[in-house]
Amino acid sequence: MTILPFVFQNSKSGKKEPFLPKDPLNVSIYSCGPTVYNFAHIGNIRSFLFVDVLRRSLLLGGYKLNQSMNITDIDDKIINESIKRKISVEEFTKPWTEAFFKDLETLHVQKLEHYPKATESIEDMVGLVETLQKNGLVYEKDGSLYFSIQKFSRYGELSKIDVSGMKSGVRYDADEYEKDDVRDFVLWKNQKNEEEKCWHTKIGTGRPGWHLECSAMIRKVYGSGVDIHTGGIDLLFPHHENEAAQSYGAYPNEEFVGVWLHCEHLLVDGEKMSKSKENFYTLRDILEKGYDPNSIRYHLISAHYRSKLNFSLSKLEESKTAMERIQNTIYRILDEGKLWDKVPKFSKDFVFSVPELQKLNLEFLNSLADDLNVPKALASVFELVRIVNQFLDSNKELSDSLFIKEALLLFLKTNELFAVFSFEKKIQSLDGITEDWILEQIEARKTAKQNKDFSTADKIRKELEEKGILLADTKEGKTTWKKAQ
Repeated sequence: MTILPFVFQNSKSGKKEPFLPKDPLNVSIYSCGPTVYNFAHIGNIRSFLFVDVLRRSLLLGGYKLNQSMNITDIDDKIINESIKRKISVEEFTKPWTEAFFKDLETLHVQKLEHYPKATESIEDMVGLVETLQKNGLVYEKDGSLYFSIQKFSRYGELSKIDVSGMKSGVRYDADEYEKDDVRDFVLWKNQKNEEEKCWHTKIGTGRPGWHLECSAMIRKVYGSGVDIHTGGIDLLFPHHENEAAQSYGAYPNEEFVGVWLHCEHLLVDGEKMSKSKENFYTLRDILEKGYDPNSIRYHLISAHYRSKLNFSLSKLEESKTAMERIQNTIYRILDEGKLWDKVPKFSKDFVFSVPELQKLNLEFLNSLADDLNVPKALASVFELVRIVNQFLDSNKELSDSLFIKEALLLFLKTNELFAVFSFEKKIQSLDGITEDWILEQIEARKTAKQNKDFSTADKIRKELEEKGILLADTKEGKTTWKKAQ
């Protein structure tokens, strides 16, 4: 298969650049993952979906991937909460880690090759600090170890931050701090009290600073640097700048990252998300309001990753309507083309022969290759919807239609990116009542009758009749249903 020629907006250069991985066929990617101390909010979710869009696009483009996302299971917030609740760090983070993976599963995010945990990478972090010590970039203060920014001339290359006014020896002990405030950052934190989680190592008793973790885990998984590093735009400084400083400081002759990609902020009703403004949402919050995961996924990936996404429940409704327009066209192909039992398996290597579909296929792929331009890719999908409906409106005999068969294959291909469309027999819906629900009620009625709870059985029958569903019990003991005329 021919490799699609991708270009990416590299945060380091601020320009679009041709993507040239170290291996022409294989791509290594590292993405900053969750700090597992609570449910991920939808801003986090958007950045994780961006990683999924990147992955799916590169796979469609012919690459093989070796991809990682870290799990930060040790930091200030986690330690403070575990002490407050009088449980171990491991006990505290376990349910939040499970919740993170459940969120990814709910939104059809593909599983990556690696999910390294900070707590399982301590030796790698210690080794990195030792290398930095040998290179003269570390100093000790009150038992903690700090990276000396003034001794590293390349600091600021990624974020373009100005270090000229920095005073020597001004330090930050916190894992997170204010933007544009340049200070030496902590690599290894000395244990302050016995309640704190700590490790006994060659560089002291304590724990790693947050910025150290990713640099060490990248080296642990890949042995050197990666082709692509992703994260939210809020991580550009200080986190990613500090990552780069540690990695280049320890290994100055190696390329740490080829391309930096950053996902923009998510706004809610035009404002920054905040609990005090009551516009703070987790995925579960939105699901509880009755929105389905497919609509949420579609909405969060439909804007370009470098554009701010203004989230609102009304816009989510608009996305649901747009998504249903595509889905209804797919159902129409399957219905009118009598293809329910003939849905082919997706193939990246399929060559389209219908000129219109060849063109749309190329437009779709080229949009993704152009810095993951999902809005432009969506435009191709809606053009496909238009020409398919036009074709169905003007043709009655579709059983052997090459156009319809290839159009279905193109929808299958686009769904490799969107992962929200169904190609299976749709469940019959009667005024909002699904067949599954009806069958559940029939089963509940059967159980009630077996338990001689005839009042409940009658109540279920009457409720179904009120909704226009008539039941019939056969001599064989089975129950059938039909819609009232």
